[in-house]
Amino acid sequence: MSAYETVIGLEVHVHLCTKSKLFCSCPTTFGVEPNTNVCEVCAGMPGVLPVLNQTAVEYATRAGLALDCTINNDSVFARKNYFYPDMPYNYQISQFERPLCEFGHLDINVGGETKRIGITRIHMETDAGKNIHEGDHSYLDLNRAAVPLIEIVSEPDMRSAEEAVAYLKALHAIVVYLGITDGNMEEGSFRCDANVSIRPKGAAEFGTRAELKNLNSFRNVQRAIDYEIARQQDALADGEEIVQETRLYDATKNITASMRGKEEVHDYRYFPDPDLLPVTITDEEFSRWQQELPELPAARMQRFITMTGLPEPEAEVLVQSRAMADFFEAAAAKADARKVANFIL
Repeated sequence: MSAYETVIGLEVHVHLCTKSKLFCSCPTTFGVEPNTNVCEVCAGMPGVLPVLNQTAVEYATRAGLALDCTINNDSVFARKNYFYPDMPYNYQISQFERPLCEFGHLDINVGGETKRIGITRIHMETDAGKNIHEGDHSYLDLNRAAVPLIEIVSEPDMRSAEEAVAYLKALHAIVVYLGITDGNMEEGSFRCDANVSIRPKGAAEFGTRAELKNLNSFRNVQRAIDYEIARQQDALADGEEIVQETRLYDATKNITASMRGKEEVHDYRYFPDPDLLPVTITDEEFSRWQQELPELPAARMQRFITMTGLPEPEAEVLVQSRAMADFFEAAAAKADARKVANFIL
């Protein structure tokens, strides 16, 4: 194991908690009867025209601001072409060459040390529908089709499963603090794909990566990445070649299994969506959204340390959720802050 270095990059999908879908007025309510939140637009019927949800643009921009991204005043939606049975259009509306946000970062703390993880881009896109398999039959539920997402793509800056989990927890706290998502991982509101590779220590080139799809809990992220690292190390030790592919994680068996060959950018045949105008953010909107950003978890934690004298790991517990931090602050205004903190802990 000491002969290899792990390289990890994460692609995090965040459901935006808008009342309606990205390009139509259908509600985004979770858990209703199948195919009740569907219209001609999100079902991909011929001849329909999408209309962009302005609140989704605002929420995506807020995420970019909180992660110190460059916000592009003009961004473009593209069609990402691929066939899956849960994609009603037979393409996904996403962003490619001109995303909404680029070149940000997020600082994480692992083992008492701070590390900066680069954010390559944040782009907007539509979610797919959902396949339900029962016995010999398969069913398609389009309630989730075209629900607005942002995809937050990191640089390959993480070197362990622990760093990946620390990054995810920090990112989850930020997007929930912003109020742009409920962050419910069980319902798929916050999920990630992990790109994992290994290379000889000291090597400059990256190894061949495997993409682990749709990891929806911090524990599963940790276990799936640890398993994949060990799998790739064993394969190289046995003289096998690592192939670029997409793999699924089985939490019951604690293994990853091959799903399909990994597509490259050219496989998707991106081109600008002819039905959608460029997204333009005015200086007035940008300024207002920037001023309305709440105090983020890292800054709030430092303030709580000053208030209570708590060590950082304990103060971090107080800001794990915005509701808990708000509760602490309200109680601490009427009592001894350190006693309130100890009570919550």
